[in-house]
Amino acid sequence: MYETSDIRKGLKVLMDGNPFTIIEFQFVKPGKGTAFTRTKFKNLLTGGIVEKNIRSGEKLEPANVEERTMQFLYKEGEDFVFMDGTSYEQVSIATDTVGKQHDLLSDNLDCTVLFFNERPVDVSLPNFIYSHVVSTEPGARGDSTGNVLKPAIIESGAEIGVPLFICEGDYLKIDTRTRSYVERQKK
Repeated sequence: MYETSDIRKGLKVLMDGNPFTIIEFQFVKPGKGTAFTRTKFKNLLTGGIVEKNIRSGEKLEPANVEERTMQFLYKEGEDFVFMDGTSYEQVSIATDTVGKQHDLLSDNLDCTVLFFNERPVDVSLPNFIYSHVVSTEPGARGDSTGNVLKPAIIESGAEIGVPLFICEGDYLKIDTRTRSYVERQKK
């Protein structure tokens, strides 16, 4: 059992038979009454957000979740197929479970898949990926006032905002959390 002092971002807990992850929390000590922790939970099965105040001394039940590193293989219809690197077991995961980041997936990318009772409930991409620019417009020469970005399509099909000096064929480092350009890489 978790104590209220164990609450931190990313902690997986079980409430009402459903797994939740803590996405935000704040310790509150009002002038009158007992202290509590204002907490936002995300349901790992439905994606819904729940706010709940947890009084000091309350206990939270840990969720029966398991994280596995799996390799993305290919897209099959509306599902994505991942393979466990140790057992070579393949798992088909629905698009809504993968989330908005599905267009950043490229072949053989290692991802972290979260399982609840042997059912995949979440897919986390690595913080940074590396990809080639497939198409982008040439930048306007001399237009360098401020942080000007232009759209670029990378190998996986995702559209990313990049600086004007980026050309087709450039190799980029991309932050998957913010879906933004980080830097140009040498191959």
